[in-house]
Amino acid sequence: MGSLPAHFDPIKHEEQSKLNESTLLNLFKSQQSYLNYFFQHLDLSQTLKFTQILLNSKGTIIFTGVGKSGFVAQKISQTLVSLGIRSGFLSPVDALHGDIGILTRNDVVVMFSKSGNSEELIRLAPCAKAKGAYLVGITSNLGNNLMGFCDLNVHLPLERELCPFDLAPVTSTAIQMVFGDTVAIALMSARNLSKEAYAANHPAGKIGKSLIFKVKDVMKKQEDLPVCKEGDLIMDQLVGLTSGGCGCLLVIDDDYHLIGTFTDGDLRRTLKASGEGIFKLTVGEMCNRHPRIIGPDAMAVEAMQKMESPPSPVQFLPVINDKDILIGIVTLHGLVSAGSTRAALFLLLSNSIM
Repeated sequence: MGSLPAHFDPIKHEEQSKLNESTLLNLFKSQQSYLNYFFQHLDLSQTLKFTQILLNSKGTIIFTGVGKSGFVAQKISQTLVSLGIRSGFLSPVDALHGDIGILTRNDVVVMFSKSGNSEELIRLAPCAKAKGAYLVGITSNLGNNLMGFCDLNVHLPLERELCPFDLAPVTSTAIQMVFGDTVAIALMSARNLSKEAYAANHPAGKIGKSLIFKVKDVMKKQEDLPVCKEGDLIMDQLVGLTSGGCGCLLVIDDDYHLIGTFTDGDLRRTLKASGEGIFKLTVGEMCNRHPRIIGPDAMAVEAMQKMESPPSPVQFLPVINDKDILIGIVTLHGLVSAGSTRAALFLLLSNSIM
């Protein structure tokens, strides 16, 4: 990158460009007004019919569009795919050179176009119709040429573009995206898509990990736990407390039932209150006998929520099976390593407060 000229004055340059907070605020307010116009004038009966057609589709939902509308069409198609709905994007240009062969009579073709007069779509529409596909036009200009080819037309009300020349497609693409994504979520609700099914379509991302992983998948197993007995002296358990990687001791009886927990925070408070008397105290005398616990089949995000819950956050949860036996421990670090978004956020917040 080149350096700024020596005489460059950012303040004077800002005045000349007339770019300031007031200008930006007015633009955002104008865009908000144009979006509100869309919401206030959208025909919900058309939208409902469109959504029902997609819901009842026996084939693939094919989206198409030209230019910026094409980008929106691709995005909406990808959203549906992520919800487990058969969908795809078909370039109108490539369709006319062989790709239209993918269409069947069971498919729905959704055409996004602001004007409804794009030459590429006008040429594609009768060809798609001849393949037996059901055609839906999503446009903003009434009385357009595409409407005559479509089985259903949905009008997206557009007051004007934010562009000062009313040309650059910025407001029109915004309402296309809002419309398409909202319909996608309506389909998600109508199909009763579960968190588990949604996560199965996102196995590599943090969304999937936080929803797919259960506590038993991320916990430290019984053989790796920092355990002790309630009669053990605190000072004899310092190595276990500091080297276990959990920041705590799990106090158990002979049958591995959990009696309580003893943390490094408990150690500091005991030392402050007892002084030299700590050498004679047992873990059982100072441990927390009512710790938060969780089961092995709980979801990782549920463990995170339990860690965050009042009265104060904790860094770990003992894992107890249905026979009340201690079988593991799940830690904040373990959840972060597993990819829980909420856990990562919580860790950042905790570090900023400390």
